[in-house]
Amino acid sequence: MNIHEIQQVLWVETELGDGIALFLMDYGMQNNTVWVVALEETGEIKHFDSNQIKLCKNHTINLRCSTQSSTSRRV
Repeated sequence: MNIHEIQQVLWVETELGDGIALFLMDYGMQNNTVWVVALEETGEIKHFDSNQIKLCKNHTINLRCSTQSSTSRRV
């Protein structure tokens, strides 16, 4: 298993709401990569398979969420 700490702020969309990706856990070729995400609304830390999330916002490449939130922290 490999764990990668994400060094930049990386917003992702999940089935539980938007959040910031903190870590990636790679268990090898037989399993999906697991994303560890801090949810914006509740502050909860949750684990998601790579097929359960999508990139939400990245200012470097001018990428925006598909559902625009009025949250000022992401402006």
